[in-house]
Amino acid sequence: MTFENSSAQQGDLQREVAELIVQALNLDVAPEDIKADEPLYGDGLGLDSIDVLEIALVVSKRYGLQLRADNDDNHRIFSSLASLTDYIAQHKAA
Repeated sequence: MTFENSSAQQGDLQREVAELIVQALNLDVAPEDIKADEPLYGDGLGLDSIDVLEIALVVSKRYGLQLRADNDDNHRIFSSLASLTDYIAQHKAA
């Protein structure tokens, strides 16, 4: 796999995850308006801890991976669309 293919696949996954977030939370924002490095909660997208739990649930179902509430890395994983997508790419079921 070339870097170009990997980068394109990462972009596709980011778009897919952004669409999943918008659908799961019924947000009034277009998936393409979610910037990859923008914070998902707080001042960025404005999500709260309940929203993040909902995202964890749909991501777990969609990609066959376990996101646990007691994971010390959750703050990093859910810090942005890019970090969430990186985590999914590394841990999703084949």
